[in-house]
Amino acid sequence: MTRSEKELFMNAALDEARKGWGRTHPQAMIGAVLVENGNIIATKNVIQPGSQSLESRLFKSLGRKPAPEAKLFLTLEPGASSNRLESGVRAIVESGLKYVFIGAGDPVQEPENKGVEALKEAGVQVERRILTEDCEDLNLIFNHWVNKRSPLLAAKSATTIDGKIACRTGESKWITGEVARQDVMRWRRLFPAIGVGAGTLIEDDSRLTSRIDGEEEWCGVRFVIDGLLRTAMERFLPSIYTDDFRDNTIVVTTDAAGTGYIRRLETEGVNVWVMPAENMKVPFTEFKQKCYDVGINGIYFEGGSKLTSELLHTRQLDYHFNYRAPILLGDDKAKPVYRGMRIEKLSHALRLERVRHETFGDDQLMRGFISYPSHLDVDETVFSNE
Repeated sequence: MTRSEKELFMNAALDEARKGWGRTHPQAMIGAVLVENGNIIATKNVIQPGSQSLESRLFKSLGRKPAPEAKLFLTLEPGASSNRLESGVRAIVESGLKYVFIGAGDPVQEPENKGVEALKEAGVQVERRILTEDCEDLNLIFNHWVNKRSPLLAAKSATTIDGKIACRTGESKWITGEVARQDVMRWRRLFPAIGVGAGTLIEDDSRLTSRIDGEEEWCGVRFVIDGLLRTAMERFLPSIYTDDFRDNTIVVTTDAAGTGYIRRLETEGVNVWVMPAENMKVPFTEFKQKCYDVGINGIYFEGGSKLTSELLHTRQLDYHFNYRAPILLGDDKAKPVYRGMRIEKLSHALRLERVRHETFGDDQLMRGFISYPSHLDVDETVFSNE
């Protein structure tokens, strides 16, 4: 089998895995494809975890033993053992299968490649690292959760060529086109939670739901970062405090906020997290720990410049999505996506790693993990007066 054929079938396994997009948390998305005589004869994915392994369910759906020359393509290394699930390795071995191709290693298994080694010991021929980067990118939230024992905090921005998110007047709708905005909805569906700052919510009154053409509107956890409960002071509460999904909304505030405003939100059915803080700003380290404690493994922030800049300032932002439109403002007073940093050397700049590029109509998306330099100066006055 040629390399291109292997990648063709692994891409089919990736397509199968993506059927679980946003539906498998806190588990990984996994796709499996069984091939005989160059044809796909069975597929399986993880949408609702059950008592049987993915591999067991795949062979059961086939209804017979695979042919001697059959080949199995898995986006993720099979489990060697588990207290909850039947071993994927055992299911493969018992099926009589002799050829397995794997995209990415399973970060849960210790030691690394435990499943691969168990297959080899049983006489199965295993080839690894087929479209590995794509398979790992598929589970960027899950992998971060397992490796860092922390939720993945990501921020999204839509900017002009010169990095502006709004004109000096505040006008920002719409910088990017409809195709790019639909992709944002797709990522909203992947992340179990969406976050926004108080100022952005007051200005935009966003629903913070995923609205994908042809699918029912979906709402995950909605976080509002609001240290002083400014959003509860409004005469008319933002719609996410009163709509049908309001019990999915969590306002994250500090002990400096008024108890009366907390009661107002709770009366509406909105959840409130009160964080002890030295000042009026939500402590993101404690927020991240709280999310970990309750099992929220990823938050997609769509806040404005202030919120995302504070996340950078505190080194709590892990990932960045930047949609860039072919628009140029050239205005010093237009609003930038990030501010408050004092970078005097390029070697001190923040960089994205494991970068991915995509195009949506005339717009471009660059996304990746944020790498923080050891030296990073921050202009505290940018944040202290707001």
